[in-house]
Amino acid sequence: MPNRTSLIFAFKGVISMAMALYVAMWMDLDRPYWALVSAVFLQVRPETGMVLEKTVCQVLGTLLGGTFALIILNFFLAYSSIVLFCLAMWLCLNASLSSLVRRINFIYFFATASVTPCIIILLTMATPETVSSQSIFNIAQERVSEIIVGSVCAMLVSLILWPQRVEKVLQQHAQHAINEAMAYLAVELAIDGSHEQRHAHIDSTLESLTALNDDSSAVVFEGPNGQRQARAATVICNKILSLVAVVQIFGRLQRDNPSLFSDNMKTLLQNLREDVGLIGSSDDFDECYTLAQQQRRKWRKLFDSDELTPLEYRLCRNAEEMVADLVIILRAYRAYRAMSGGEASSLKASSLIPYRDPLVALTTGFRTFLVFSIGAGLWIGTGSPAAIMLMILPVIFSIMFARLPSTVVKKSLRGVLIGATMAIPVAIFYALNLIAQSSGDYPLLVMILGVPLFLGLMLLSHRALLPYGLGFCIPFVILVQPSNNMTSSLSVDYTASNALAIMTGLIVLYWVFKLFSGPGMALMQQRLFMVTRNDLMKVGTAHHDLDWFNARMCDRLLRLSSYEKGMAAQGRIVTDLALTGLNLGHLIMRIKKWVDGISSESLTQLLQAWQWALAESYVLAAHGETPALMNPVYRQIIAALEQQQAPAENIAMIEGAFERINLTFERTAKMVRTADTRQKSPTASLTEH
Repeated sequence: MPNRTSLIFAFKGVISMAMALYVAMWMDLDRPYWALVSAVFLQVRPETGMVLEKTVCQVLGTLLGGTFALIILNFFLAYSSIVLFCLAMWLCLNASLSSLVRRINFIYFFATASVTPCIIILLTMATPETVSSQSIFNIAQERVSEIIVGSVCAMLVSLILWPQRVEKVLQQHAQHAINEAMAYLAVELAIDGSHEQRHAHIDSTLESLTALNDDSSAVVFEGPNGQRQARAATVICNKILSLVAVVQIFGRLQRDNPSLFSDNMKTLLQNLREDVGLIGSSDDFDECYTLAQQQRRKWRKLFDSDELTPLEYRLCRNAEEMVADLVIILRAYRAYRAMSGGEASSLKASSLIPYRDPLVALTTGFRTFLVFSIGAGLWIGTGSPAAIMLMILPVIFSIMFARLPSTVVKKSLRGVLIGATMAIPVAIFYALNLIAQSSGDYPLLVMILGVPLFLGLMLLSHRALLPYGLGFCIPFVILVQPSNNMTSSLSVDYTASNALAIMTGLIVLYWVFKLFSGPGMALMQQRLFMVTRNDLMKVGTAHHDLDWFNARMCDRLLRLSSYEKGMAAQGRIVTDLALTGLNLGHLIMRIKKWVDGISSESLTQLLQAWQWALAESYVLAAHGETPALMNPVYRQIIAALEQQQAPAENIAMIEGAFERINLTFERTAKMVRTADTRQKSPTASLTEH
């Protein structure tokens, strides 16, 4: 049974679409149904900030696309082949650019900038006998007006009726991310924690962090505190990544080298595991904050002991820094909740940066180009006006779904196809049949359309059923084509032709995605590892601090994890390698911090050589080789530090860090070699790039 939220969502959607239809018909626009389609897309995320941001993106994309259409028609109207080629290249460009962003509203900007010139140019070319400068301008003006009317009406309904705020969603994302991170810490610190549990929690943590970061841009539209709330969300993302980077050290050493831990350290790790478990399950901020501060004091007390080995000395500092990051996360979460009440905050961190791969952009652009070209070929070959739909709906969905993993895309497109299949008989035998028998008044039109749209919008309110809802609502509106003059849509052959064109376009889109799913998983994993190696060489230099590194690694980790989920035979090795890369970036920054203040040109050169050796060793270990590139440089660094009379505490920590790195690379190489006995590793040709 639908819950209250779904019913409110569907009711608001019907109201916004009815309002858009009324305004478009009152303005006597030629195709008011495009205003309804525009309103449908804005209902996907009903929160006020998301709707406002999407409205801005849709209006700007519409204006940009409309301008491009006018320019092309002005110069090349007499050359239809050139017009279609320019339009195809414009779609390729926008689709490629859309793959370089993560946030759905920014992707929608490129989708709108693509589909608007499609509508304007194709409808102009469909009636060449009536084309003139005035008619071209009128078509462009009406199409832009229809899309903007739908956007504005959906925005107003979202602001006035049962408004939902992004800040509440962000708070839920933050709470879930913290809880999942604490669960991951508890499993990683547990000696008996299973491999499957660790990866289940890290996958959920990465997904929560990405959702938190993606939605943070929309909260800016919800008031003066929005910018500060967005910054608090990014602080939580960055510090959780820092926790994930550090906690691996303890988990892996406990599992692979338990003899390196003293009894006292084992007891402290057990207490830490219990406390993070309590923090993850508690809603009392004061209790969580007290537990974190107590842990910080315990590790600091052990850190002052003189009986620690270099490795234990380093691990104690790691634990203290990890708990310090946990304290900052709790402070940021408390500050975020307090800002809802108007309190100020000075939190600041870098937003997560999406992974941008030119190869992915090229593939996405080519796929959209191919979908449009197939539709254009069928349109030219058949000469049917209905074939225009082959070049509109598939283009929108090809851009909107491109950022999803290939398995999810195929499942979503199947949902869209099923929804469209349901929409066709409902439109022909229910809606158009009743409209033909009615008086044609606006209230009756809304009542007839409202029932199926209400049901379709309820599907949109559930994430798992969203493709079915999109597949139903949009084809239904396009088939019925409500307007002041519905002569064409009430013609059975016209509607049947449109239905055939919509289904053909969606089937073509499905098979294009199936045949051209993009770069293979193994290739993408290799490219992601090589980019991580390059970042390991840069981190610590000017404008490349730890926040920069965390911001770049999160989306990379999520992609690698997503690529590997369908490759169970690997045992999640690639995700472990990516987590190792995250940890190494933090290690580089810490070692540079420990030698900070020692002004020695030779030491600076040694650190640069060591950082290069570390990045290359990471690649070699991922290839299954046990690297020895760092050992000569490591000994020279220790000698240089002793010569410069660096603090003994810092030298001990650096020695412990180097010892731990060697253990990490040995474990990584062994893990990859073990996997190679079962099948060829996806990173086998890593060093060839």
